[in-house]
Amino acid sequence: MLDPSSSEEESDEVLEEERRDLLLLAAAGGGSPRSLPPPPREPRGREAGGARAASPSPSVLSEGREEQERLQREEREKRLRLQLYVFIARCIAHPFNAKQPTDMARRQQKLNKQQLQILRERFLAFLNGETQIVADEAFCNAVRSYYEVFLKSDRVARMVHSGGCSANDFRDVFKKNIEKRVRSLPEIDGLSKETVLSSWLAKYDAIYRGEEDLCKQPNRMALSAVSELILSKEQLYEMFQQILGIKKLEHQLIYNACQLDNGDEQAAQIRRELDGRLQLADQMARERKFPKFVTREMENMYIEELRSSVNLLMANLESLPVSKGGPEFKLQKLKRSQNSAFLDIGDENEVQLSKSDVVLSFTLEIVIMEVQGLRSVAPNRIVYCTMEVEGGEKLQTDQAEASRPQWGTQGDFTTTHPRPVVKVKLFTESTGVLALEDKELGRVVLYPTSNSPKSPDLHKMIVPKNSQDNDLKIKLAVRMDKPPHMKHCGYLYALGQKVWKRWKKRYFVLVQVSQYTFAMCSYREKKSEPQELMQLEGYTVDYTAPHTGLQGGRMFFNAVKEGDTVIFASDDEQDRILWVQAMYRATGQSYKPIPASQAQKTNPKGGNVNTDISPLYTDRGQKHGMDEFISANPCKFDHASLFRLLQRQTLDHRLNDSYSCLGWFSPGQVFVLDEYCARYGVRGCHRHLCYLNELIEHSENGSVIDPTLLHYSFAFCASHVHGNRPDGIGTVSVEEKERFEEIKDRLSSLLENQISHFRYCFPFGRPEGALKATLSLLERVLMKDIATPIPAEEVKKVVRKCLEKAALINYTRLTEYAKIEETMNQATPARKLEEVLHLAELCIEVLQQNEEHHSEAFAWWPELLAEHAEKFLSLYSVDMDSALEAQPQDSWDSFPLFQLLNNALRNDTFLCNGKFHKHLQEIFVPMVIRYIDLMESSIAQSIHRGLEQESWQPVKSITNSLPNVALPKVPSLPLNLPQIPSFTTPTWMTSLYDSTNGSATSEDLFWKLDALQMFVFDLHWPEPEFAHHLEQRLKLMATDMIEACVKRTRIAFELKLQKTNKSTDLRIPSSLCTMFNVLVDAKKQTAKLCILDGGQEQQYHSKIDDLIEETVKEIISLLVSKVVSVLEGVLSKLSRYDEGTFFSSLVSFTVKAAAKYVDVPKPGMDLADTYIMFVRQNQDILREKVNEEMYIEKLFDQWYSSSMKVICVWLADRLDLQLHIYQLKTLIKIVKKTYRDFRLQGVLEGTLNSKTYDTVHSRLTVEEATVSVTDAGGLQGITMKDSDEEEG
Repeated sequence: MLDPSSSEEESDEVLEEERRDLLLLAAAGGGSPRSLPPPPREPRGREAGGARAASPSPSVLSEGREEQERLQREEREKRLRLQLYVFIARCIAHPFNAKQPTDMARRQQKLNKQQLQILRERFLAFLNGETQIVADEAFCNAVRSYYEVFLKSDRVARMVHSGGCSANDFRDVFKKNIEKRVRSLPEIDGLSKETVLSSWLAKYDAIYRGEEDLCKQPNRMALSAVSELILSKEQLYEMFQQILGIKKLEHQLIYNACQLDNGDEQAAQIRRELDGRLQLADQMARERKFPKFVTREMENMYIEELRSSVNLLMANLESLPVSKGGPEFKLQKLKRSQNSAFLDIGDENEVQLSKSDVVLSFTLEIVIMEVQGLRSVAPNRIVYCTMEVEGGEKLQTDQAEASRPQWGTQGDFTTTHPRPVVKVKLFTESTGVLALEDKELGRVVLYPTSNSPKSPDLHKMIVPKNSQDNDLKIKLAVRMDKPPHMKHCGYLYALGQKVWKRWKKRYFVLVQVSQYTFAMCSYREKKSEPQELMQLEGYTVDYTAPHTGLQGGRMFFNAVKEGDTVIFASDDEQDRILWVQAMYRATGQSYKPIPASQAQKTNPKGGNVNTDISPLYTDRGQKHGMDEFISANPCKFDHASLFRLLQRQTLDHRLNDSYSCLGWFSPGQVFVLDEYCARYGVRGCHRHLCYLNELIEHSENGSVIDPTLLHYSFAFCASHVHGNRPDGIGTVSVEEKERFEEIKDRLSSLLENQISHFRYCFPFGRPEGALKATLSLLERVLMKDIATPIPAEEVKKVVRKCLEKAALINYTRLTEYAKIEETMNQATPARKLEEVLHLAELCIEVLQQNEEHHSEAFAWWPELLAEHAEKFLSLYSVDMDSALEAQPQDSWDSFPLFQLLNNALRNDTFLCNGKFHKHLQEIFVPMVIRYIDLMESSIAQSIHRGLEQESWQPVKSITNSLPNVALPKVPSLPLNLPQIPSFTTPTWMTSLYDSTNGSATSEDLFWKLDALQMFVFDLHWPEPEFAHHLEQRLKLMATDMIEACVKRTRIAFELKLQKTNKSTDLRIPSSLCTMFNVLVDAKKQTAKLCILDGGQEQQYHSKIDDLIEETVKEIISLLVSKVVSVLEGVLSKLSRYDEGTFFSSLVSFTVKAAAKYVDVPKPGMDLADTYIMFVRQNQDILREKVNEEMYIEKLFDQWYSSSMKVICVWLADRLDLQLHIYQLKTLIKIVKKTYRDFRLQGVLEGTLNSKTYDTVHSRLTVEEATVSVTDAGGLQGITMKDSDEEEG
């Protein structure tokens, strides 16, 4: 008998060698990493073309050659993708190693350029009030800041372009922004800040969505979110068709030709592949052809790793549930296969199957439809049927009349017999009294198999002798299901050396006991155990020519093994093909049998035609050239190169889908890649090295790659190269080590570049945690090996170097954005200062963003971020110094620059009093001192000149208090520079609008002193000693200035008071009140302008305070003396009425004589009324124009006491004289009105009812009593009693 496999295998090897050469060239790489390699040899067409004459047009020939090469390259790429898709399709069809992961992080939908533009327009529309969203001012300010700083940022636009930004990133940035804002808001009763946050986020979502149709959004999301979920096989096929560019027709041809829906065929394919891998390992061990390893000891270890990996795959395949074979057999079988991978164990150690291991279980369904030809029974008799599977239970149908024997009853049975005997009987009820059993009318015995027809059929029944029903038939259906582990069954002739030693027809069943164990069993009727069985392991099945010496059977095939040959024969060709196909899958042989009728269709190159049971698919596959890819032996391909191509194409597809994946594969892609690597033996280190290479390349081209993903792959490769793999694989090839070192250098450069560009690679801290992961990965990359940690100082040194570069990069880009270079060269000093001020604002914004978004990543080295900021500011200081040097002398416009920078630096722990901060102070210290010196001189001059020209008119408006002399410009004054919001308004300034104050000079003085102190305070000088010096100097200066003002005011008060008259016409002028108010204001201002805590400063302040108090006392005394002198003038007029004087006698005589004829007016009342009017009006003037109540009360107390004392002295001088009646009446009225008026002005009872007043009151009362006795006319109602009804 001829063996057709020799020539076939030889031609097949030629084809596979060509493929291997092609893939090795692909692995070696060409010019572009994204293109496939050129062909290994010139095609025949070009060889023939080379013999022609030279073309007259070399350019045309060159273009034609390039076009031809391009077409050939595209054809090679297409063939390679088709071959790769065949392997992938088999992984998807029958996975046995990997599962789709369910614990991967869910990726968010990425934003593209168009969506970013739409988003900007929506937020701008909200800010312009073009939406219906109601929001308060605080929310609008938050949205405006978000729009200006984040949405309009070029860094965000670049990140969106790179595909690393999702809608969730945009929302997180806004959330962090408003959390800071809401935290700074004051508490509101009944409204928690969490409620405000949730409300603002809801409004943000409304702005983000805009007015688009919200009903359509979920549908789009559901459709595009499929790739992130667990995918079906059909979805996986479709995904990898897109990845590899496979057409739908090509997929259908491959699907049908490979029988991807046939689990048995796929399991058999896996067994053949694994067996081939073991053979390759054995061949490599024999020929000693190993990859180049780091040490020679790894060569033997490599063979053990190959065998161990195949054994693991065998164990995974073996663990798939396929049969009801005993578990103890599976364990024995697995143990044997693992041992045989390392030892050459003979057949004597093979574990033999027992008959109990291949027991089958069948389900039978018997459906009885009707009986035909029943004539021996009366139509009204009852008939029924019974059914049974021999050896099992018996079932009965319902009863029916003999005229209509129809049922449709189904009976379900289970049996372990592959060839069961089914008996169906027809009975009629017996009418005899003594009958014990019903009468049998007929029976039928059936022998169904799993291949028997399932449709109902008429069967002739066996009837008793002498029965009239000679043509009795029953219509029934018998369905016998095939168990999943019974792969084929039927009748065959067989002849073997160890089993089936006689050529005869038997019923055979091909049983799968486990994934690697199949048995050919022959059964007899009504037997559950096989009569004989043959374990198929090690056999090779093939078609054979007919054996003339054997009678029975037409179409022959055999199963051959060393020392044994079994010949089989079937009755037709189709049955033989089915049996050979089933046994081919079971044996796991590499050679694929071809029937003799198909031999002429063999591929000229040796490729075998696919002998599928479906000729249509075979013909179509052959027609489209798919047979070459389907029949290719996977063990002869360089799967490392194929996987590199597959992973590259998959990553490109992943980065271009609608998700912000950051380089992470989807669950379905991870599943297929895992399955491919396990099934075809792709080393894990190679996989991750290729992955790292692709990720680094994408990252270098601007894509956003998650550093955590880089870290995982790098850690795997590092542990492998350094011999610390968790899975125990210890062999390291030279190629792997060299590639790892190359990728390590590339990765280190990439990470350092990303850290140097951290503001642009990770804008606003996005992706979240990426910068921190990058720093962690850098530390891992810098490690010498997997176990020895790198010293912290070395990592710190590298990071410091990166941040130094980052400072230069950030400042350069900032100046380019601000266009500072164009302005600084030709601008005026004012323009330069304006540009530097604007640049300072941008620099502070950059530092604040670094602190807000990146400080957490540098938490290990906060001082490095501070050094970065110092370096950044040192670059700014060059431009700042240049602009400040260009400013004219004694120009104070640069103070806002200091204030802006100082306010930003003084609150920073690391930058406060740092290098740049000290440099800033050194520049502005002379300016501050110079400014204060000039202001001190200016204020002193304004006091001198102002008081010389002072009109002492009260001022009611702040505009009236502006200085009358030229002063240096004060940039902190709110009137001159209202645009600087940090300068505060003096607290006393609001009172200037409401009440009369001091003079213009004094108000100007206090205003300037306060403004100067507020200016220095708002500088917030960071160096404590100089700040204390400035404060002390300004306080002492204010003390000196106020002291000078007080003294000059005291002198002016006395001079002004001397010029006033002493009559009752005296009205205290407003200028004196203004002077009084100047002292009052000076008293108030010293508490703020002059006080310093502790020591001499407190004593110095006490001196000015005492000076003001003494001055106030003096001017009160002067004023009281003046008003008391008026009273003395009144009393001097009353002295003319003293008893015994000539004028008194003359007046008395004249009045008495005239009183007889006319009504003589009362002398002295006009004098009293005039004085009382004088007192009241001056009291009102003082009460109205002097602002200090305490001093008014002191003045009134002294005025009252002095007045009573003067009256008391005047009365004491006339103790021996009786008062003239007019004197008495005038004094009574003056004393009483004075008492009442001062009591109304708030003079206390103790002062009012003093001893002096009591003396005066007693004297006037006595005088009043004397007059009432001696003078008949009396006092005309004027009395010292409180009950008098005197008016006025």
